[in-house]
Amino acid sequence: MSLMGSLYIGVSGLQTGQNALNTTAHNMSNIDTTGYTRQQVQLGTRFYNTISTNGSAVAYQQTGLGVNYTNVKQVRDYFLDKTYRRESGRSAFYDVSTDAIEEIENLFQELDGEAFAESIQNLWSSVQELAKDPSNSVNQGVFVQRCDEFLSRASAVYEGLCEYQDNLNSKIQREVTTINEYGRRIVELNQEILKIEAGEVEHANDLRDERNLLIDELSSKGYISYKEDADGNILIKFEGVDFVTMDSYNEIALDVDATTGFYTPYWKQLAKTKADGSVDIEGAELFDMQQVISTEMNTDIGALKSMMFARGNKRATFKDLQDADHYDQNISQSIMMNVQAEFDQLVHGVTIGINKLLKEAAERAETENPGTGYMKDESGNPYKIFSTATGTDIEDDFTIENIVINGEIKQAPSMLGFIKPDGKVDQETANALKQLFTEEKYTLNPNVKTTTNFANYYNNLISQVGNTGSVLRGISENQQITVDNTSAAREQILGVSSDEELSNMIMFQNAYNASSRYINVISELLEHIIMTLGR
Repeated sequence: MSLMGSLYIGVSGLQTGQNALNTTAHNMSNIDTTGYTRQQVQLGTRFYNTISTNGSAVAYQQTGLGVNYTNVKQVRDYFLDKTYRRESGRSAFYDVSTDAIEEIENLFQELDGEAFAESIQNLWSSVQELAKDPSNSVNQGVFVQRCDEFLSRASAVYEGLCEYQDNLNSKIQREVTTINEYGRRIVELNQEILKIEAGEVEHANDLRDERNLLIDELSSKGYISYKEDADGNILIKFEGVDFVTMDSYNEIALDVDATTGFYTPYWKQLAKTKADGSVDIEGAELFDMQQVISTEMNTDIGALKSMMFARGNKRATFKDLQDADHYDQNISQSIMMNVQAEFDQLVHGVTIGINKLLKEAAERAETENPGTGYMKDESGNPYKIFSTATGTDIEDDFTIENIVINGEIKQAPSMLGFIKPDGKVDQETANALKQLFTEEKYTLNPNVKTTTNFANYYNNLISQVGNTGSVLRGISENQQITVDNTSAAREQILGVSSDEELSNMIMFQNAYNASSRYINVISELLEHIIMTLGR
């Protein structure tokens, strides 16, 4: 090769060294940037000039044209990316579940500074005192007061459970909005990356970093699968349905329940529009709420899904525990609905039980001494300590949100009397009240076979909540360890090491200096030749 041509070899070295130094400096400047992926320089040789193709020679005579800056690739591991995203999604699922059960524990353990268990104990103690001396007006007053306290505190706890449901509902709305924003931005990045990389010369690595970070965030919302097509577009499925395509994304919409105000996410493109303009979301729901939560089937992934299961689809009551199949399919997997139904069952049983005993006392007195009006109001109806806000007398209407205390008896507890028309103390009714709290015939839900009484029902409910919380916290903590370990392994590959980058910087700087000296030598040779021939 001529000396003039040799200059190109030196220039290629200068250009490549400068570009490699720029890449190294870019890595160093982003060492603390979230989501940044280390960029690695790949060098190659330029084309060779063939001087001779003599067939008798061992090889062709060729001269090289220098070094080429072939590629700047991102250093990532597909397996670790996939593992991290799956496990972070699972971790987010159990974090939401743990937060929900802890909120329930707080509601039960503390209510204006007093544990709800105290109201149960106080009511039970008042029944015991009433059984000792039913005719004592003080015992009657304390009993009615404890009934009022029990109902008011129960209503406050149930209201707290409902408020947390509403809180989860608001979070669901925000999560869906965020997911749609992620989809929109990923589509934009697909287009921007395609424009930059269309010439196969430049790589949009920083845009790819932003896109990868969005995929990381998206994986914490639900179960995703993804792939990159030949053009560099990321195609994403969310819960098994196409979410991000090459140049668009499918929007997730929200259906609002007219009664509860609860949101149900659904795929807008799969929903059907009815003749009246309303939307039929059947078959278009984002999540199948009937599916079993299982790690083996990857159905325990995503914060949004966990919020949906924790919140449930309505305010649960004792009526949701009456049918085992209904309970298993609609209630059992929802943390809030499960506790709501079991708690309401306690209040429902206590209130209608007390009312029923007073009614039976009035009926016995009427049989023994007709027309005496014992345990009856002015209208001839049996006394009821509890009634419904709607004024109905149907047992199924006695739910926490609908039960109220009888104002007349609350003002004058001595109306109960507990003195039968013949002048004798109504010990039978007082003992029946005591038996109401000690008879073991109640279960928390259809899947629990061990019976209990009202005095211990609440303790069993708290134990169930505590055991569930302990299990969820254990899973959440173990899952976080898995995520941290996977993240650390991934960071060793894609993270920037200052020591390694400084070593590369020295190497590329030496290569740059060598190319510079090479050019100086060629320049001196040319100068010497020109000066010699010119004399």
